Amino acid sequence: MLHEPAPEIHGVDEAASFKRRLGLQMLAGYGLLYVIFIAINVIRPKTMGVIVVGGLNLAIIYGFALIVIAFILAIVYNWMCTKHERSFENEGTVRHG
Repeated sequence: MLHEPAPEIHGVDEAASFKRRLGLQMLAGYGLLYVIFIAINVIRPKTMGVIVVGGLNLAIIYGFALIVIAFILAIVYNWMCTKHERSFENEGTVRHG
């Protein structure tokens, strides 16, 4: 594998506004879930000790859920942005390299 400099990309990213808007929407949704997690810990910390599933408490389940959701959001973001960029490539408006 050669370690060459990254290729320079010239032109305008026609999908930039879509990517920005999608990223901010996903951040807002994830941020809301995280704020709820923090609020439960601050307002009713004993609630996090409640056993939910298979002997695991709410803190463990919610914490792992936050990690899994972040991973899923990253995959969805990449898929949606790639799909949107390809729609421009098919029109011939995105110019790379």
